[in-house]
Parts: sequence; structure tokens; C-alpha cells
Amino acid sequence: MLIELKDISKIYEVGTQEVPALRNIDVSVKENEYLAIMGPSGSGKSTLMNIIGCLDTPTSGTYQLKDREISKLDDDELAEIRSSEIGFVFQTFNLLPRMTTFQNVELPLIYGRAERQSRAERVWETLDAVGLRDRAHHRPNELSGGQRQRVAIARALINRPSIILADEPTGNLDSTTGEEIMQIFRKLNRSGNTIILVTHEQYIAEHARRIVRLLDGRVASDSVNAGHA
Repeated sequence: MLIELKDISKIYEVGTQEVPALRNIDVSVKENEYLAIMGPSGSGKSTLMNIIGCLDTPTSGTYQLKDREISKLDDDELAEIRSSEIGFVFQTFNLLPRMTTFQNVELPLIYGRAERQSRAERVWETLDAVGLRDRAHHRPNELSGGQRQRVAIARALINRPSIILADEPTGNLDSTTGEEIMQIFRKLNRSGNTIILVTHEQYIAEHARRIVRLLDGRVASDSVNAGHA
């Protein structure tokens, strides 16, 4: 099993009050799954994504990623997992405005101290995967919203992670462009990537093979998407 979440709860302290964000969550994810986490605002889906992405820690419960218990890892080990095992795609793209497409995608490899020659080869290969070779030397303000999100996806892919975590990846895009981005995720899943998609949009969740619905911090349903082709 790639991911095993057992009895995960998360409680935030707001002043003197305790506010539960997640309550006794059990979710498992196999390699090469395509999973959508759905729910209305306040359902706990972003908190769950942050825990899966090792950006936050649960108040109680256990989280195993590739049979490693995440709660037992120190900050350096967590940072290593975030850089090597998880690729993040955000609604707001999070690109560096003064860098070109090539440089934005290359950045995680520089942080990982990869050799220059192998860096260039991998960047070109990844840009080909998202159809952006011809935009390699453009800066974000010279790209459309859909192209910026493709850059963000390429950056997420560059370290060949086990998991791609996408948080409302079409939220800032029109429906046609959003559909193009979802086709890229489907293609990546078919080539072996594990995709975990967080969304409040039903039509976006329908692209996934499996849908976990959250409500008030609990798993309301966990089902195979019969309509997934």
C-alpha cells in the first residue's frame, strides 16, 4: 500500500476553543490510483491534503507512506519526502515570475543538487510530457492560465514523485482549459503516476477512478467512480 491513513484526527486550537477539522479518517491509496477528495468548504479536504503532503501533522492517528510512519520523522526527513515522493500542483500555480518556464521546472532539481547535464535532459523530457517545449523560454506573464498550470504540473513531475497532489488545479481556469488540464492528469495516471486530486467540483472529481467524499471532517463515502472511462 502506498498510503495508509488510520484513525486520523486533526484538532486546531482557536483561542480557548478546540475546533476539529478531521475526525477518525481511514483512507488507503494504492500505487497508480487516481483519487478525488471531494467536499464542501470546511469539510476538511484541504487539511487532509496537507497531512498527506507532509505539510501538517495529525493530532492523533497514524500515517504510513511506503511503510514509513510519518509521525516518527524529523523535519529534515519530512522535507526529503516532500521533495522526492510528492509533487504539488496548486490552484494559484505558485510560479516564480522572473524565471522562464524552463527555470521554474528546473528549480526542484537545483535544490536537489542534480548535475547540470541531467537537469537539462529531464526538464526537456518533462516539458514534452505536458506539451510546453515551445514555451520553454517564456516567463509566466507571457503564458495563458492553462499554460501556467502545465508549467506547475511539469515542476511537480520533475523529481519523478510517487504521488501528485493537486489542490483545486482548475480553480483559476475556464472550463475548456480546465478540461485540457484534467486530460493531462489522466494521461499521467495512465503512464503510472498516482494522482490525488482535491476539489469541490463534481465534474472535476468525475475524472478520477475513485471518489472520497468528506463532510464535517469525516469520510461520508468512499466509492469507485462507475463513470470513469
